[in-house]
Amino acid sequence: MSHSLLNFSPISRTRRNHGLEHATLHVLSRRFPRLSLAGISSPRGFIILGDVTSEDVAEAAIEALKRLRAGESNLALHPNCGTNFAIPGAFAGLAGWLATLGSDKSFKSKLERLPLALALATVALSLTFPLGPIIQKRFTTSGDPQGLELERVETCIRAGIRVHHVTTRG
Repeated sequence: MSHSLLNFSPISRTRRNHGLEHATLHVLSRRFPRLSLAGISSPRGFIILGDVTSEDVAEAAIEALKRLRAGESNLALHPNCGTNFAIPGAFAGLAGWLATLGSDKSFKSKLERLPLALALATVALSLTFPLGPIIQKRFTTSGDPQGLELERVETCIRAGIRVHHVTTRG
């Protein structure tokens, strides 16, 4: 992916929001260590899923933004980021599929290749697991919020889960 594509406004905004989302999750996790939290980012902001108040999310996002601006870019990286799972998962799936190439279409033939598919998928997972954090750091998040500003936090409950919409601008 070229450097100019990463600076394309919707991508740049999403990467900066993704970094701020991770930083906010780090701050919230420190305050609520036993709480399960998740997040999703977009060009308009990010969503935090978890049983905390709007005030908790707003305070954590404000602290996170201050810390990112102060140079704590490592806060933009999170061990549970979907990137860390998607990259090895995609390669494992590809390896499993490759193991079926050359077999006929019968279930028996595919079943006979299952050990090979499992072995290749395991090797692919092992070899590509370190790529997730690298891809996260270089492409899917940004530890530099640049002119990003917090606009508002709105909370609703969907299917019994507290959903916090954090809107940003800049």
